Amino acid sequence: MIAEREPITLGRADLQIHTTRSDGTASPEEIVHYADEQTDLSLIAITDHDDFQGAEEARNAAARTNAGIGVIPGIEVTTRNGHLLALYLDEPVPSFRSIEATMEAVMKQGGLVIIPHPLSWLTASYGARSVERVRRHAAEIGVIAGIELANPTPAARMRQRPARRLNRERWHLPETGGSDAHFLELIGSALTRFPGQTADDLRTALTNSLTIAEQRRGAGLRTIGVRRLVAQQGRGLSATPRATVARPLRRHVSRMFARPS
Repeated sequence: MIAEREPITLGRADLQIHTTRSDGTASPEEIVHYADEQTDLSLIAITDHDDFQGAEEARNAAARTNAGIGVIPGIEVTTRNGHLLALYLDEPVPSFRSIEATMEAVMKQGGLVIIPHPLSWLTASYGARSVERVRRHAAEIGVIAGIELANPTPAARMRQRPARRLNRERWHLPETGGSDAHFLELIGSALTRFPGQTADDLRTALTNSLTIAEQRRGAGLRTIGVRRLVAQQGRGLSATPRATVARPLRRHVSRMFARPS
């Protein structure tokens, strides 16, 4: 008699979420609580623009409250060619470097990279040549590189079909999904399905190209509201300059004044 196999349980991970530490509208703690209580997610990744504080705060909040959801610390780092998601980090990586230098900084921490909203014309995204650079350099240095093929934002949706086709025919990168959520109601509107439930399981699935990018119906403009959307867009205009210029400058000035005379 052939023994029945246990069904494979697929976890759900939203691999792109933004907090008030950059251009999101909910705090890291609010995001952890919402994702834990109001979604069916196993994991979330906090990926603020060029800022690591939100990821650290979310990870600490999950540990402090004994949340049932895992938190993967990350950044949506601005490279010279566009945005790149860096996950499984312990500390921030520098902005405005080349694709290769950024990937190497991520690799030193044992992290991995994901190309968000590929081919998009409406946001700082990688074109086909930059995706090829990521693919080649990932193979050279041995870092995992995935590609986001489910993202509900207008900037991402307009180019998802050609991105899926090119990945299927040419790039062969493991696929991921992330909501790119800047509002609580959008968390989980795109996600990554993978065998298992934990952050280690997800890493293994990405290594073996066993992930599935899934898009769901998210909250619409009526739910979000025009006023909240306009306020969030205003935050977005200052997120990267604030993280990459203002904060380092303040730290430099503080060190200057802290030096003994």
